[in-house]
Amino acid sequence: MTIGRFTIEQLSEGFFELFRDGSFSKMDPSRLNNVAEDPSLGRYSSALGIDPLLVSDGDEHIVIDTGLGWGLDAGSHNRGTSNIVTNLEIFGLRPDDISLVILTHLHFDHSAGSSRVDKQLFTQATFPNARYIVQEKEWAYALSTQADQQEMPGADYRLDELYRLKADGQIDPVQGNHQLFRGVKLLLTGGHTPGHQVVKIDDGGHSAYFLGDLIPTEHHLNHYAMKMVDYNPVEAKKSKTLILKEALKEEAQLFFYHSLFSKSGRLSKDRHRKYVLKEKNRS
Repeated sequence: MTIGRFTIEQLSEGFFELFRDGSFSKMDPSRLNNVAEDPSLGRYSSALGIDPLLVSDGDEHIVIDTGLGWGLDAGSHNRGTSNIVTNLEIFGLRPDDISLVILTHLHFDHSAGSSRVDKQLFTQATFPNARYIVQEKEWAYALSTQADQQEMPGADYRLDELYRLKADGQIDPVQGNHQLFRGVKLLLTGGHTPGHQVVKIDDGGHSAYFLGDLIPTEHHLNHYAMKMVDYNPVEAKKSKTLILKEALKEEAQLFFYHSLFSKSGRLSKDRHRKYVLKEKNRS
């Protein structure tokens, strides 16, 4: 897909089951055919996808969110699992080719693929030549949860391997709305986490939004089902309302990180004035 001068590809780590304690398990997508008869899905767990984004303009190769990163660590028993690196190989790219990584927030299901452990058990950046962009207040809040040992519903912060990236100067904190370069802008939304950000791509009169966990799937367009896991539900709802209003006006492409099937699409409204996706792109 192209947005102006940018080529955008949605990467996929596959289908996962998220349990109430925040743990993930790889799942067989065929289970979705009989959800009503499944003893777990919808009762004790939820099914979701994990889909980072690759954005390229010929000069810059950008990854937005890095997924769980299963299989990246030396000796991992998940060697056959799709991850951010195996996804890039499909498009002829190596980790060294990535110049910029944008993290919408630091929950581990969005950031664990940022680093790996090598054969000598040293932490290495998955993308050695990249700057990792995160909101300053997100990094500060994530650190505070480690110090206070806070327990949170859903996915949480696991910063152990990110400390090395910070010490090596690869994590580059920004403050508030921020233009990274022409056509790529960060929008601080807060809500889901204090430093959650959405990425806007805008060029040649066309635009797109990568929504992170502000709007994780197409099912969250109208239904606010995140209030039990959002840090600030009121702020999240306000940010969501403003971004959807702008996206509708701009006829922007929306990219969802956790959708199972409808990975992206443009907004419209139905006869009940509810948001719906047109021109859906499915997995």
